[in-house]
Amino acid sequence: QLQASGGGLVQAGGSLRLSCAASGFRLVGYAIGWFHQAPGKEREGIAVISGDDGTTRYADSVKGRFTISRDNAKNTVYLQMNSLKPEDTADYYCAADTPPVTIASMCLSPYDYWGQGTLVTVSS
Repeated sequence: QLQASGGGLVQAGGSLRLSCAASGFRLVGYAIGWFHQAPGKEREGIAVISGDDGTTRYADSVKGRFTISRDNAKNTVYLQMNSLKPEDTADYYCAADTPPVTIASMCLSPYDYWGQGTLVTVSS
């Protein structure tokens, strides 16, 4: 299973780092995605990292502000969020796509394992 953590309340312009830790399986080779879901909106992909070469992709809304990374030794994937904006307020979820994975997807459907959400609230 996946465990997301690190959410909280932060002022606009601040930073948070989310963690996604796996238990019961190794994340090596899995594509990992971070998704967020704002109140009343659909869940959407914001950052993904491939399982083979570490290629990353970002939604336009977070590009240049968020960084996804993985530490296979710690079996954990991170989402560093800088320059946070009130519109980043949402529940954040991590998910794992079982290998082999050609391209890490920004869509929800390929992902097999989901963590519970961690709430990020950005005040103005």
